[in-house]
Amino acid sequence: MFGYFYNEILRRTIISFGTLFNNISIQQENSVVNVPLSYGPTQKFLARIEQSPDLNKPTAITLPRMSFEFTGLTYDSSRKVTTTQQFVVKDPSDNTETKKAFMPVPYNMQFELSVMTKLNDDALQIVEQILPYFQPAYNLTVDLVSTIQEKKDIPVVLENITMEDDYEGDFTKRRVLLYTFRFTAKTYLFGPVSSATKDIIKKATVNYLTGTDTSNTERALTYSVEPRAIKNYTGDAATNLSDDVTKTAKTINVDSVSGLNAKTYVDLNGETIYIKSIDGN
Repeated sequence: MFGYFYNEILRRTIISFGTLFNNISIQQENSVVNVPLSYGPTQKFLARIEQSPDLNKPTAITLPRMSFEFTGLTYDSSRKVTTTQQFVVKDPSDNTETKKAFMPVPYNMQFELSVMTKLNDDALQIVEQILPYFQPAYNLTVDLVSTIQEKKDIPVVLENITMEDDYEGDFTKRRVLLYTFRFTAKTYLFGPVSSATKDIIKKATVNYLTGTDTSNTERALTYSVEPRAIKNYTGDAATNLSDDVTKTAKTINVDSVSGLNAKTYVDLNGETIYIKSIDGN
């Protein structure tokens, strides 16, 4: 049932979300400081501050700092479309081979963005640079499936903001102001993209016939297939190999490519070979 495919949609969405916040800077005295952005849980960065073996060390971690994390994935039934509907596109590389895929499945990705600062003014500068763009959503264009160049606008919704100011404790405690933004990205997950021209059999149906007499039932299977022609009946093109072909070779050298075309099939001693591209001979 499940064949291998990987469109990198979740990975692309995570990277695209992080790029929204990788160019934030603040003003400190007479200098502009860029705020670094890392991927990882907030607890990881707080533990580095609190568990430093030397509390008198000049620098445990440089603040301000931002981190984001992918925290959850849920199905969004409100954006559901017909599951059996397909769309067909041409191969973006040459517009000859037809590719098809089922309609995508809507999922919501949850993210947390943490802003860690030592001074409250630094945190307010960062927060004020983020909030005006989310009202409460910001549309992020993501190239979800590169093989068919499928791009979609992914709404990134700002759900809520929380603030923690841990100022209690003795003077050995390091102070950290922590602002946490929680977002929801409404993305889409695509299934495998198949080629309508690479399949040797384009259509296959199986009929299971049973008798009406349950005490003496006869069972028979009938197969009906619609094969794709692998021979050019309007004129064959023949050529000879110029070099021996190994079992792992992906490139075959021939004497002449006259009459051969890319995105077609040829016969080599009874074996059907698909010509992906032609470069010289």
